[in-house]
Amino acid sequence: MTKITRVEPILIAVPYEHGGPKQMRPLGPWTHMETLLVRVDTDAGITGWGEAFGFAASPLTREAISRVVAPLCVGHEFADVPSFMTDLQRKLHAMGRHGPVSFALAGIDIALWDIAGKAQGVPIHRLLGGATRERIPTYASLLRYGKPDLVARYTREAIARGYTAIKLHERLVETVAPGREAAGPNIALMVDTNCAWPADEAVAMARKLKAYDLAWLEEPVDPVDDYDAMARIRRDTGVTIAAGENIGHAGEARYAIGLGAFDIFQPSVTKIGGIVAMRNAIGIAQQHGVRVMPHSPYFGPGLIATLHVIAAWLPEAMCERFYCELEATPLGDAIVARDGHMQVPQRPGLGVDVDEGVTARYRVA
Repeated sequence: MTKITRVEPILIAVPYEHGGPKQMRPLGPWTHMETLLVRVDTDAGITGWGEAFGFAASPLTREAISRVVAPLCVGHEFADVPSFMTDLQRKLHAMGRHGPVSFALAGIDIALWDIAGKAQGVPIHRLLGGATRERIPTYASLLRYGKPDLVARYTREAIARGYTAIKLHERLVETVAPGREAAGPNIALMVDTNCAWPADEAVAMARKLKAYDLAWLEEPVDPVDDYDAMARIRRDTGVTIAAGENIGHAGEARYAIGLGAFDIFQPSVTKIGGIVAMRNAIGIAQQHGVRVMPHSPYFGPGLIATLHVIAAWLPEAMCERFYCELEATPLGDAIVARDGHMQVPQRPGLGVDVDEGVTARYRVA
């Protein structure tokens, strides 16, 4: 048995090179990449690192860790991660099945898997059943530029770096079209609209975008949980629909998949509650023959945990990697994609070292 002695959320904000107009988020311009790290220390002298979602939700998630989740962890022992996380989920179910508490649980879960792997001297993917691949094909998840020339420029640049699949975050035909033109016919092109349109407009836009031979159209509908509308787009247009990063638990995944909402399920390890919760949701998708392509536009342990999950459970999946340059990263080269692939770490636990000099330099809370 291992006792948890400390849980510390560490929010860092790192400047990044965007290449276009700064994107807006609910709280203002998006000028820094925010990563909410979770450090968990134990009486065995082993430290685990996790990542909790993140971005605009960071202040609320940090409070959920400090005020709600950490007090249920510190001083408690765990023998195995699934049992400990199941108990935490049960204790906290009244605080919502999605949102900051669930994000906080994800950070704990990933850190505990890191500890378990280090304690046993094996990488996380071995604890999950073993890796089927050591290199994971990775697609470039471009930021939203809103300008045709920038979309074309960064699409070409990503392809020149070895990516064979590109995801745009655009909402206009005028900015999707240059992406396809720059990519040519042999590069997989996806479009993520981040819940851009009400149902009728989403159907109309899906029909217009069909001409660009999309590998998938991601989260086209507002509100995010209008699963009937997603099913309608699939039925009426034949466009491949992907979604799932905002699904909070396996039960919701079962409901959405039962409605025929999407062709591709995209759970997010830092949102859904961690690796244990992700395993349950992936199992439901696989039972129904729905492809799984995890959501992972992160730069911390959540990205690395996703690599372990893909390596162990998803032999056909790609990994998502945000396409931008950070001023620094606490995980160094572990988050670098080379020739359109990322390496699955082979050292114990997550298999990466956190540069605490970087976390100290960019820490904001």
